[in-house]
Amino acid sequence: MNAVERLGTLSDALTEQFADYKLIQHRQELTLVVPRDELLDVCHKLVQNNAFQFEQCIDVCGVDYLTYGEDEFSSTEASSTGFCRGVEWVVPQDTAMENRFAVVYHLLSIENNQRLRLRVYLDTAKPQVDSVTAIWTGANWFEREVFDLFGFLFKGHPDLRRILTDYGFVGHPFRKDFPLSGHVQMRYDEKEGRVIYEPIDIEPRVLVPRIIRKDSRYQKTEEES
Repeated sequence: MNAVERLGTLSDALTEQFADYKLIQHRQELTLVVPRDELLDVCHKLVQNNAFQFEQCIDVCGVDYLTYGEDEFSSTEASSTGFCRGVEWVVPQDTAMENRFAVVYHLLSIENNQRLRLRVYLDTAKPQVDSVTAIWTGANWFEREVFDLFGFLFKGHPDLRRILTDYGFVGHPFRKDFPLSGHVQMRYDEKEGRVIYEPIDIEPRVLVPRIIRKDSRYQKTEEES
């Protein structure tokens, strides 16, 4: 059975088993959108059902859709003589948008040579979902990373604490409304013999190219002018 046939078989099995859920197919990849309260039940079925046998969770990641579909160059036109003109990035004020956050689980079935992506949208006010560590032990550090960088809570996680940033770090750096300069800065104080945190003294600025490169291909000749 080739890759296309395996994908079709998996798609049919998922449609039959989870008829009420949204199944997305894009570029030979399948994504199943699962309600937050039904995540564990779905995961158990994906492991135990012979049609799936997803015995491994190879990654868990977070998503912030706050600025989805926007970019800092969308309101400018490309310059024929150099770089695009950048504009100052303004974070939307509507941080309570519906389905702003999501947790994405990447599953692998070695037995069936299949992959599947699960997507769970979270409540913006309290982004919390059940931990899948009781099903896939390897998800432990993945969930800790998502908690650290996005601030999502995983109910039932055995040791939910930061894993990449420092214990005194303020905020969650992968959220779209997190400032590039952060909220605090740190330095080692020789008198106190420890690292201390202080308000940042970095002035925010927009990093855009300031040099316009001239290209003879776009310069008019004397005859053309």
